[in-house]
Amino acid sequence: MSDVVPVERAWDVHGLHLTAQCWGDPESPPVLALHGWLDNAASFAPLAACLADAFYVVALDLSGHGQSGWRSADATYQVYDDLPQIRGIIEQLGWSKFALIGHSRGAIIGTLFAATFPELVSRLILLDGIVPSPLEPAGFVDQMRNFVIEKERLLNRQYRIFESEQQAVMVREEQGLNRASAQLIAMRNLRACEGGFTWSTDPRLRGASAVKMTTEQIDVVLAAVTTPTLLMAAEQGLAGKHPEVFQSLEERMPDIKLEQVPGGHHFHMENGVVTLAQRLQRFLLGRG
Repeated sequence: MSDVVPVERAWDVHGLHLTAQCWGDPESPPVLALHGWLDNAASFAPLAACLADAFYVVALDLSGHGQSGWRSADATYQVYDDLPQIRGIIEQLGWSKFALIGHSRGAIIGTLFAATFPELVSRLILLDGIVPSPLEPAGFVDQMRNFVIEKERLLNRQYRIFESEQQAVMVREEQGLNRASAQLIAMRNLRACEGGFTWSTDPRLRGASAVKMTTEQIDVVLAAVTTPTLLMAAEQGLAGKHPEVFQSLEERMPDIKLEQVPGGHHFHMENGVVTLAQRLQRFLLGRG
């Protein structure tokens, strides 16, 4: 199914221009896909193409990513800042209930959305992510200071200019992606400029968050996710680097399945995507 061509869609929500790539029949069961930090909708292309026969997959470019617009200069990119726009898009799509797949930062946003609006999310699939790293109260002031300083620094940051698109692809490849994955993500995160090409992502995405959640707040969020949930963690990603995430997770969430899978952080784009899609389809259909 790798030859399935996505349909481009766009919405204006709360003054933001938001874009998406869509696979499958709009009359099929709906699935919303949320990508990771500095990625974009194209990161779901291999997986969504495999799911397109059974589901309508809408993969968003979250604000500041891909082809979507940037937030205003006074706005922030907290993980919960995307929740109102996601709800707005769901309303425009006319979905009363949908499944949600999130990768990395998109998984964190997905967890927050499912906790906040459990009546909307039928199934939750989390790929190598679930909640943000906690910050205890003693670190609050330092976190705020870092946020202000980094926001000032990043507001006027100029990205590197690449002479060719393939130079940008190589940069993403050097960050641990295979060639095909780097090509998919980089090409949607580029825009033409004088002298060549530069990133279309908002530099402020690289800044510190203004406020981070405490352990107690994270526990409240996890307990509020009543949606059947599947967390798939990469052996060379979340499962290998942050095994503490899994400690007592089954006791903290009402309905969660935990599975470790081979590969790195972008395992959903790598070899074995057909097998992964089959596993996700069974879960989405309530068969395991």
